[in-house]
Order: sequence, then structure tokens, then C-alpha cells
Amino acid sequence: MRRGGLHRAVLALVGLSLLVLGGAVLAVGLGAPPPSWWIHTGPHDVLLTRAERTRWRGTGWWWASVLGGLAVVVLLALGWLTAILRRRRLTEVLIDTGDGAYALLRAGALEPALAQDALRQRGVAHAEVRLRGRRTAPTAGVRLRLEPGTDPAAALSEFTTRALTHAHRSAGLASLPAEVRLWAVKHRAERVV
Repeated sequence: MRRGGLHRAVLALVGLSLLVLGGAVLAVGLGAPPPSWWIHTGPHDVLLTRAERTRWRGTGWWWASVLGGLAVVVLLALGWLTAILRRRRLTEVLIDTGDGAYALLRAGALEPALAQDALRQRGVAHAEVRLRGRRTAPTAGVRLRLEPGTDPAAALSEFTTRALTHAHRSAGLASLPAEVRLWAVKHRAERVV
């Protein structure tokens, strides 16, 4: 499963669980009969009794462990949130000019140039390019849609030797690793007479 799909699945599972639990608590609070396994007996039952609230008051480790556990949960949730919100796409590439200085190349300029080079080769109907990674070591995610009858191995070989090599040389990069995904354009079945 892809990373974004995993995040969505976990988030949906947590949300569904909280929705079911909250709905059950609300239903019991409004007077619905609780199931036999339910921790509360009715709408006027309290979450923690006085004895449960004061049971661990005299032990010092209890509150430290509760606060430590809650802090770990909050830190994990914040880490997960930043991982989801972190920008996956690269916006600029840092290029060493060779004289001790650096230049910035916008990814918005390199991506369409690489896609146009890919479209110039035989058998490619559509090309999409997305740069990822770090500014100093970018990687390219490429999707090529091939016309019917195009040999995928030949199209991939031509893309890597022409368009990809041209892109990393013209940008002054030592290398430009790429993950290339190939799709075939769907076409109608030919009629045999």
C-alpha cells in the first residue's frame, strides 16, 4: 500500500472507531439500554467513581506514568500530522555552478522540459514528471502513457538515454534517478474482415 493510502486508511479507522464509541456513549446517555459488556450502567453513571479517582493518589509513579503516556501519544500524533502535511514535491533544485556558488533551478521549469522531451520520442502519447527528494539530490517520478503497439522496453531505453540524460546534463546534476511508470493507451479492438 502506498504511503498516502496507509495514512488515509489509519485515519479512517481511527475516525470510525471514535464515531462508533461517541455514538454509543451518546445513545446510553440519552437513555438507550446499555449492552451487558458496557462499562456504565445507565445515563446517570459517572465515568470515574470517587474511589477510582482517589485510588492512586498516594503513589507518585501513577501520575508520572499517566502524564508520560499522554505526552507520548501527543508527540506521536504531532509526528504523524507533520508527516502527512510535509510537502512531497520538490520546488527547487540546488545546482553547484563550479565556482563555489550555487544556483537555484525551479522544479516548475525542469519538470515540463523533461516531459516535453519525453513527448518528442516515438510512441509516447502523454508524459507527466514530478520531482521529489532533496534540493541537492532530486529524483524524478515519471509517468509515460504509450501509444498502442509501442515496445515498453524500447520506450524506456530511449527515455533514459535521451530525455533523462539531457535533463540531468543541462541542469548540471551529477545524476537524476527516476522511477518510470509505463501505461498503454486503451484503444478499440480492430475489426478483422
